[in-house]
Amino acid sequence: MKRSVKLSRFASPPFILVIGYVLIIALGTLLLMLPIANHGGHAPHWIDSLFTSVSAACVTGLVVVDVDSTYTLFGETVILVLMQLGGLGFMTLATLFALLMGRRLSLKDRLLLKEAINADSMEGIVRIIRKVLIFSFTIEAIAAVVLALRWMREMPVGQAIYYGIFHSVSLFNNGGFDLFGTSFQQYAGDFVFNMIASVLVLSGGLGFLVLSNLFDFRRTRRLTLHSKMVLSVSGALIVIGALVIFIFEFTNARTLGGLNWEGKVYAAVFQSVSTRSSGTSTVDISGLRQASQFFIMLLMIIGASPGSTGGGIKTTTFLLMVGALIAVMRGQKEIVFFRHRVPQDIMMRALTIIVMALFIFSIVVILLLMTEDAPFLSLAFEAASAIGTVGLSVGVTPGLSDAGKLIICVTMFIGRIGPLTIAYAIRPRSTKTLYRRPEGHIVIG
Repeated sequence: MKRSVKLSRFASPPFILVIGYVLIIALGTLLLMLPIANHGGHAPHWIDSLFTSVSAACVTGLVVVDVDSTYTLFGETVILVLMQLGGLGFMTLATLFALLMGRRLSLKDRLLLKEAINADSMEGIVRIIRKVLIFSFTIEAIAAVVLALRWMREMPVGQAIYYGIFHSVSLFNNGGFDLFGTSFQQYAGDFVFNMIASVLVLSGGLGFLVLSNLFDFRRTRRLTLHSKMVLSVSGALIVIGALVIFIFEFTNARTLGGLNWEGKVYAAVFQSVSTRSSGTSTVDISGLRQASQFFIMLLMIIGASPGSTGGGIKTTTFLLMVGALIAVMRGQKEIVFFRHRVPQDIMMRALTIIVMALFIFSIVVILLLMTEDAPFLSLAFEAASAIGTVGLSVGVTPGLSDAGKLIICVTMFIGRIGPLTIAYAIRPRSTKTLYRRPEGHIVIG
């Protein structure tokens, strides 16, 4: 009986998801270490291959080596596949192959899918996944064509097509990787690029459940409470972020100062969108003022939305805590959004996620301060970027020690899987008690 309990814990959906990502990262590391994956046939140090694999599979975008000059077409293709697997989720893509093969999904498969996209129930889960896959591949294909046409003005047709595909996948999956070496700084004032890139990042960061709801909106004319919350808080954060960056960096010659009015607006908006978990930029992040860097840190920790290609504590979690704060200040006992009361267990989970994320972030910063010789804000920025799987960097990551790289690798992994999912995967089986403890009174505040 005890043996079956242990086996059931290791067969739980959270545990399988964790192990699945570990195996994907391990395979990616081995492939990136092959001579065929590296220019000159000389593989980088194993820790650099591991870091790149973790960053791609966890759709972060932090790098310790220049992708274009280090990896061959084979190596870049490995990174591309890792980003697609990490963004959509290996269970989502496994479902695609199962559907193509005509295989029916088992109850265990549906449980894994439910866990992978943070769905409330298994009802209609396959239908949701099918719609998400259609939407994802369609928007990636359209964006790849538009970007390829845009880059054909600057490079050969074959290279433009390849760049369009690579960056379309990277942007939609919030991967943060690019083949230019300086992200997209040369396109700060380019309307076509900024529009396509922003749409890709936002589409990937909204979450599968919201995408499915929007997919059906023309037929149902109805948005769920979850979709309303995600869309409202995402829009508010983007607008606020763009305004703050525009004001703080308006006269900064290293960022927005050298751009015209149109370029300033494009760059401020894109940089605000990018903090959702994209990790790409059209300005030099290391040149931002410290106030801007700290503000972007906060946005990166919030991250994208549940069940999306991004990380962070998630937009809905942040909104729930804001709602709780307002309710307490008003003396209200219930938290209400769009005329719906939020259940107590959801609030407890949101609080747990925030506490765990801030605790992990603090531990990571302390460890980096012990192993690295760099300014506090720079290390804190890289830690926030890793835990939010964003990928924005002030330039500290390539110079990290091996210990620092491993710390960031673990942080990116936790940020992608989610601290709560990892906790569920390793927690011991609990037994339900048939009684309740007496209620106690505690003084706080």
